[in-house]
Amino acid sequence: MSKPLFPTAFKGRGALSNPEGRFEPTQAVEEDDGWYRDEEAVRPKTEIREEIARSVINRNDSPDVGFEQAINPFRGCEHGCVYCYARPSHAYLNLSPGLDFETKLSVKTNFVETLRSELAKPGYRCSPINIGSNTDAYQPIEKRWQVTRAALALLSECNHPCTIVTKNGLIERDLDILASMAERQLVQVLISINSLDNRLASKLEPRASAPHRRLQAVKALHEGGVPVGILVAPIIPALNEGDLEQIIERAAANGANCVGYTCIRLPHELKQLFREWLAQHYPDRATHIMSLIQQMNGGKDYDSQFATRMRGQGIFADIIRKRVQVAARKGGLHEAWNRSLDTSKFTPPRMPSPQGELF
Repeated sequence: MSKPLFPTAFKGRGALSNPEGRFEPTQAVEEDDGWYRDEEAVRPKTEIREEIARSVINRNDSPDVGFEQAINPFRGCEHGCVYCYARPSHAYLNLSPGLDFETKLSVKTNFVETLRSELAKPGYRCSPINIGSNTDAYQPIEKRWQVTRAALALLSECNHPCTIVTKNGLIERDLDILASMAERQLVQVLISINSLDNRLASKLEPRASAPHRRLQAVKALHEGGVPVGILVAPIIPALNEGDLEQIIERAAANGANCVGYTCIRLPHELKQLFREWLAQHYPDRATHIMSLIQQMNGGKDYDSQFATRMRGQGIFADIIRKRVQVAARKGGLHEAWNRSLDTSKFTPPRMPSPQGELF
C-alpha cells in the first residue's frame, strides 16, 4: 500500500512511505483491519534502469536561480534526503516521490554522447552549466557508472565552464580534471552542508557523506586549487538552523571562498513526506517546526513565488539572512555564484566521424 497507517523508518532511507504522484488517476487508501501489524516491513532495495536521453541540457529562466543551463546524469537520488525539492519530479515518470525517488533510479547511458552533440550545434551559446541542480551528480551510483566524470572530461576538453553542487565526498575523485579546469577559470564547486550533527544528518540525508566528510572535501578541493564554497541548504527552523554560524566558520577554516543558503521548500507531495518524517523522528517538535515553516511562507506549507520561495519571508527569514551575512563577513566569505567563469575559451567539440582524422 502506498500510505501505511504505521510508517516504518528504514535504515539508509529518508522517506517513510510511497505516496502516488500527483498525476496518478487513482490513489490507494489503506484500512486497518488489525492484521499484519507485527510483520517486519521489507527493506526496499535500490533498482537502477538504463535510460536513453533525447537531450541533456536543461534551460532555466527562473529569476531566482543563478544559472541558465543545467545537466543531470541521473533521475532520482540515492542520498534519500527527505527534504529534497526534486522529489516531486519523479511523478513525471509515474513513480512515487517517496521511496521510489531514492530506490528506483535511472542513469542516462548516452549522456556524454548527447551532451557532445548539443554542445557542437552551430547555434549553441556558451554559458556556465550547472551540474547537480536536480539530483546529485556524485550520488553513490556515480562510483560505478562514472557518467559525471566523463561529462566533466568533455567540458574540460572544449573549455566549457561549469558549476557543481554536491553533498558527496566522491567529488575528490575528479580532482585531476577539476584542478585543470580551475587553472583556466572554468569551474566553481559548492559543497552542500546543512548540519554538523551526524545523528541528524543520518536521518535527514541517510546516504549522503557525513558532515565532517564534506568539510574534508572542501579542504581537499581548496588545497588542489579548485575554488570551492558551501551551500547551507536547506535551513530548517528549530531543527538544523542552530549550526548555521559554526558551519560557515568551519567551512572558511577549510578554505571555502563563498557561501550561499536556502530555506526548506515543500512543493507538491513533499509536504506529506516531510510531515511524516517529522512525526516519526521529532514528534515533540513537529508542530513547532511546521508553524515556523508556515510563517516563512505566508501562512502556507509552501509559497512558490520567485521572490521568496528560496529564502522565505517574515521575521524569521530576516533573522536567518542577517545571521548568514554576519557569519560570512566574519569568515571572510562572499556570496555564492559571484565568481565569474570564462566563457571566451569555449571551442565546440568535434563530432566523431566514420572517416576518422584525415588531417
